[in-house]
Amino acid sequence: MVIEKDKMVSLTYTLKESDKEGKVIEQVEDSNPLQFLYGAGQMLPHFEQNLEGKKGGDSFEFGLVSENAYGEKREELVVDIPRSVFEVDGKFDNETCSVGNQVPMADAQGRRLMGVVMEIKDESVSMDFNHPMAGVDLYFTGEIKDVRDATSDEMEMYYGGGSCSTCGSSNSCDGHC
Repeated sequence: MVIEKDKMVSLTYTLKESDKEGKVIEQVEDSNPLQFLYGAGQMLPHFEQNLEGKKGGDSFEFGLVSENAYGEKREELVVDIPRSVFEVDGKFDNETCSVGNQVPMADAQGRRLMGVVMEIKDESVSMDFNHPMAGVDLYFTGEIKDVRDATSDEMEMYYGGGSCSTCGSSNSCDGHC
């Protein structure tokens, strides 16, 4: 079976920064392979495109430039936040708010964001809300472990409501499309 839309994919990989010789960022091994529903929007689109048509046992090796991965670093996502935001009972929270810490925050619409504390100033805290891998070229090597049809439970988990991703009908679709 080949990788195509709505197939469950299981794979292992090594992710390196920049190229084949780059620093290892992450390794996913046989003991706990990455599993995902292909085409459900859970993975980077260009990552998926490089896997399409492969089957169990196939190896892969490809690079993604930053704009096709997590995007370029954007300066407007580095912001100064008043120190008072980080006060607990009137005192600055040095434990939570220290340089290098990743701190959960919310924007004006209440959406959760993760920011990294870059600098603590007299009146404000400088935080970076870019994705940690923004501006980084990625290089993947790995192996496809398995490709199979997704179960109806998996389809419901990824798409919600149990609707067929092709025709939109309920679980009674039975694959007719």
